[in-house]
Amino acid sequence: MVQHSQALDLEEALGAIQQLLPEPTKQETCALQDALGRVVAQPIHAALSLPPFIASAMDGVAARSKDVDPNAPYSLHQVGTSFAGHPYLGHIEPGQCIRIFTGAAMPEGADLVIVQENIVEQCDDQITFVPHTTQETHIRDIGNDVAKGQCLAERGERISPFMLGQFAAAGISLIQVFAKVRVGIFSSGDELRDPGTPLSDLAYGQIYDSNRLTVAKLLDDLPIQCVDLGCLPDDPKKIDDALLHATTDCDVLITSGGVSVGDADYIVERIRRHGELRFWRLNLKPGKPLAFGHIHSCWIFGLPGNPISTIITALLVARPAIAHLAGTSMPIPLRIVATLKSTITHTTGRTEYQRGHFEYGIDGYTVTHTGQQGSNRLSSFRNANCLIEIAKTQGDMQVGDEVIILPLTNLLH
Repeated sequence: MVQHSQALDLEEALGAIQQLLPEPTKQETCALQDALGRVVAQPIHAALSLPPFIASAMDGVAARSKDVDPNAPYSLHQVGTSFAGHPYLGHIEPGQCIRIFTGAAMPEGADLVIVQENIVEQCDDQITFVPHTTQETHIRDIGNDVAKGQCLAERGERISPFMLGQFAAAGISLIQVFAKVRVGIFSSGDELRDPGTPLSDLAYGQIYDSNRLTVAKLLDDLPIQCVDLGCLPDDPKKIDDALLHATTDCDVLITSGGVSVGDADYIVERIRRHGELRFWRLNLKPGKPLAFGHIHSCWIFGLPGNPISTIITALLVARPAIAHLAGTSMPIPLRIVATLKSTITHTTGRTEYQRGHFEYGIDGYTVTHTGQQGSNRLSSFRNANCLIEIAKTQGDMQVGDEVIILPLTNLLH
């Protein structure tokens, strides 16, 4: 098995992860109303055609095209009405017609709908029309939208609200989907306390843990079951116990902190001891000390502890990998060329992702960074709607230079 001892570029790391991660196999049956966001495990086929009968596409009058006069006003005798859900069951004979409403079934014998605007007057059951052509029939044939047996979704597609509507209309009530990925998340560090701990109990040198909540919400829309494993102290025994328990209970384990080179950074050592460490460092700023490996069949992402580093690596590495385990293909981020409206300072050697705010106007896409970019500065995401990607070979950049941006909405899609 390939192990990488040198720092990897992001593309190399994602390629290595994709090669190692297995295809999902666990499936379950899901009710339609619970299927939003789930991943299709077996192709879904329409149980009936849409529409399942010839239907009117307009409000008007259903009639025979042979009775239409394109040259002079003419009259037809109304013999009934067809409502949606309450069709007219008779047969339309020469000189006859019925009132019909959008979506209602066409009666036998009728082959077009005369729109309401072509009616001159109605006296009792006699309807008079202006002259008009029959080029537009204003009807929907059986299967006009979907044919019976047609594939509505392939294996690996995530189910959207629009797909749910089509499934429901096509007679689908149960869907075979991939089982949710069970993802455990914990933070490590003696300095961390849970949000909600009274300020009076926060000792000097201690901080609130923001990473667990942030990572969980970055994954929230994926088909996962998130398990909050809390904050762990920098205690090798407790980290050992937590790792071994979590890796028998979860498909994926995400940790934050404990993966750098400090004396109290234990996560990497524990992965090596109990499983296999695939790589440890990335040519990425922020986010260099990222560990990836597995213990038993549980895949572990050891994210760095600085909040911005955690967010960047969760977005660019952990999230696409978990999407793959959930049954979809690893997404490729949308990259857009934009023009800088602010200067950027960058040292070559690592690809950097700064937080930015982009706009689109008459000059195309423009972007400016959101201020100080330190890996501890959560405020840099406050007004951000994209990441600015600065190549590892790129030096400082000036106003007017072109740069690549990654919209956050796409990274979270």
